[in-house]
Amino acid sequence: MMSEAEELKTRTIGIEDGSLEDRTVKKVFRRLIPFLGLLYVIAFLDRVNIGYAALSMNQDLGFSSAVYGLGAGIFFIGYFVMEIPGNLIMARVGARWWIARILITWGLISGLTAWVSTPAEFYLVRFFLGVAEASFFPGIIYYLGTWCRAQDQAKAVAFFMMSLPACNIIGAPVSTYLLGVDWLGMAGWRWLFILEAIPAVVMGIVTPFYLTNRPADAKWMENDERNWLMGALEAESRKKIEKKKYTLLQAFRDADVLKLSAVYFFWVCGFYGVGLFLPILVKSLSAAMSNQAVGFLVAVPYIFAFLAMFLVGRSSDKTGERRRHTVFGMATGAVGLGCSVLFAHASVFVSMVFFTVSIMGIYASFGPFWAVPHSFLTGSTAAGAIAMINSIGNLGGFVGPYAMGFIHDATGSFNLGLLFLVACLLAAAGLIISLRKAGQEEVQGSDS
Repeated sequence: MMSEAEELKTRTIGIEDGSLEDRTVKKVFRRLIPFLGLLYVIAFLDRVNIGYAALSMNQDLGFSSAVYGLGAGIFFIGYFVMEIPGNLIMARVGARWWIARILITWGLISGLTAWVSTPAEFYLVRFFLGVAEASFFPGIIYYLGTWCRAQDQAKAVAFFMMSLPACNIIGAPVSTYLLGVDWLGMAGWRWLFILEAIPAVVMGIVTPFYLTNRPADAKWMENDERNWLMGALEAESRKKIEKKKYTLLQAFRDADVLKLSAVYFFWVCGFYGVGLFLPILVKSLSAAMSNQAVGFLVAVPYIFAFLAMFLVGRSSDKTGERRRHTVFGMATGAVGLGCSVLFAHASVFVSMVFFTVSIMGIYASFGPFWAVPHSFLTGSTAAGAIAMINSIGNLGGFVGPYAMGFIHDATGSFNLGLLFLVACLLAAAGLIISLRKAGQEEVQGSDS
């Protein structure tokens, strides 16, 4: 523990020696964010490439929209089962080996999807893929919180999660291209799963040699950088502990943690309801559209989402405001989806504009939202609470796609399904407004 004099010295160093502060923060960002972002690109692609495969797979295997929606969403049931235990294990054993284990196992299971032939096999593989990947995302959020000050966290999370739209910018045209291959007598959608699973296994082998568990072990930092970062993080942690001491059980029962879980549930309903069906939605705009054309069109909303995540995350950190930034993104996502239904028959261009607005809004909320738990939680309590928020929230990843498929089969249209997602996003926005304390305190912004 630092004395008050040492704490004051740490703060003074950060103020007077701006070059040390700037240099340290930038070095941490350059070292961690690109690598973690690459891992998340691989993770997210193996999670959502089912949406591109569905353009051919559903017809080949005779899957209805309801069967596809259930299989796409059942991933999150397995994810839910292992989420909290996995994150608590990572907090105890460290990020390096646990993240490596996650990468290798999900890569192997994702590749097995190439050999499914029945709905039951499809459901089984998707379920165990969720089990394998569980705790990866909340583990990364917790890990970033152990390296970044509060004033840097929305930006760090936004930079890291900019890999999501980047994944679709790259993955959409590549995945739809692979649908057209026919190697060794195997359909293109089967090769899609095989080839896109390989990077996860490779990076799982690399990860233990690259990641550092905590700042104290960072040999890639200078001594003054390491000491400044450890002092700044320790002083910040002490403030949160003095403000309110949370046990893990208290965090699980905390009103704001429960509300954040509900917010994430409704938000993720919209996120995956749109994301896993967007290739099919775009394909439905024109019967003459090729799968490759669908891939290029689907990439467009994610290009703008990439920019939106950067700008909103940076704005949130500079102002220290979290809730309004999060609400703005969710409301924008709801408006975009609602207009896509209202103007459903206008033209392909108009529909793509509204899909783009919606995707921009949904993605822009990630940075400020995930900075909220770290505003009042610390240590293993933060790890467990973040895992709970993410695990409960990701059940929305089951509900959203399943509702879209079920409603389409029942009505012959996606419009009512999209309106259901609009309601979910508005519910998420309303709940984030009602938070009592989390995310309300402003932190000193940074121009770095």
